[in-house]
Amino acid sequence: MSAINPRAESVGIVLAAGHGSRMRSRIPKPLHSAAGKELIRYSVDLMVECGIPTIVVVASPGNVDAIGAVLGDQIHYAVQPQAGGTADAVAHGLAGLLTMPKTVAVMSADTPLVRAESLEKLLDQHASGSHAPMTILTAPNAFGMDLGHVHRSGSVDPSGVGPVSAIVEARDRDADAPDPTEVNTGVYCFDGKWLAENIGRVPRSGSGELYLTSLAEMAADTGNAVVAAPFALPDEAMGVNDRQQLSAVETVLRDRINCHWMREGVTIVDLATTYIDATVSIGQDAVIRPNTMLIGQTTIGEDCEIGPNSVIRDSAVADRCRIIASVVEGSSVHADVSIGPFSHLRPQAIIESGVHLGNYVEVKNSRVGSGSAAGHFCYLGDADIGTDVNIGAGTITCNYDGVDKHRTVVGDHAFIGSDTMLVAPVTVGPHGLTGAGSVVIRDVPPAGRVVGVPAKLLPTNDEE
Repeated sequence: MSAINPRAESVGIVLAAGHGSRMRSRIPKPLHSAAGKELIRYSVDLMVECGIPTIVVVASPGNVDAIGAVLGDQIHYAVQPQAGGTADAVAHGLAGLLTMPKTVAVMSADTPLVRAESLEKLLDQHASGSHAPMTILTAPNAFGMDLGHVHRSGSVDPSGVGPVSAIVEARDRDADAPDPTEVNTGVYCFDGKWLAENIGRVPRSGSGELYLTSLAEMAADTGNAVVAAPFALPDEAMGVNDRQQLSAVETVLRDRINCHWMREGVTIVDLATTYIDATVSIGQDAVIRPNTMLIGQTTIGEDCEIGPNSVIRDSAVADRCRIIASVVEGSSVHADVSIGPFSHLRPQAIIESGVHLGNYVEVKNSRVGSGSAAGHFCYLGDADIGTDVNIGAGTITCNYDGVDKHRTVVGDHAFIGSDTMLVAPVTVGPHGLTGAGSVVIRDVPPAGRVVGVPAKLLPTNDEE
């Protein structure tokens, strides 16, 4: 028999109802991005990674639709009608549950630096048999007055530290109080039954809000132990309240991402100028050179060389490709392709294996067949290029007539001479040839040769 998942009876609540006024933005704070990923997705994905089967996002009436559009229908949503504090938000999250779970994990939507390792340890600590109604993830203080202070009583438990007696929010601390040595990260585990019984008893603070942290003192005052799990690194406590903090969080995330890929066998030549989003995947023995950005849903294969000075966004690059000083967007690049310098693949470009695209080549909504080459100064838009085609310097597919876009088809083994204008819709048959400077306005038959302005078909050897 398989072991029962100890987290099968748990629920995660992500608090995302704050207005984020310090961001000074029309975008809800949870939907601002760091390292290419919305802040709220870090919290939700973290809970999923740690095996929490049901996740409830508590949002405000003004942002629930926007958050739902990002997270989809696999997440449950609760609305906090008015900003009433974190305890009020959790109460609204619990209200929609049909049954009360054994364990409730709570975290904010603006703490993207919490690691899976830390949340796993918190969940394990809470389930370890201590019977604590509340377990909190704490970190050593590195941020002065910005975070809640964890107070411990004078008595000492078997771990060598005193039990938690209270959590004092930063705004409520005395001005002359020393900086805390241990701070609250805003990540909690609760006994579900105890939480449901006590969440409605939280008193209002001086600001009128209902603090979730008040439950720590409430539990301690009634003789219930509150466990502080000091597993987090200092940077995990960093939240996002304004643009400066967003930038600081992004710096940490990008360093983590770069270090992760180096551990996985990727060479990153210059960490300071390499930007890799959290959603990117890179194969072993790839080399990422300076001033390179890998963005969005991008995959890089094994043994690739990317950069310097390249941007690859939402694209799939297969093994052994070399992309230098170029931009690739929404495209598929097959194996053994070389691109650049100074080329641009626009969305829906498909570059098949063994293709060479040299300097200043632009490809848009086109397929370039295997073994073909465009070495210099070309525009290939809305085109289907066959295999082993030579595209001469200066070739342009004239795909737009001022109203509609039209396609160009070039057959296998064709030779397109330099400065050819292919006026779409037009087809050059297999083994067809265009002379330098040709303006092709009519289809070229297989093995046909055309030259001139407009291009005219030359006689075959049999006709001469």
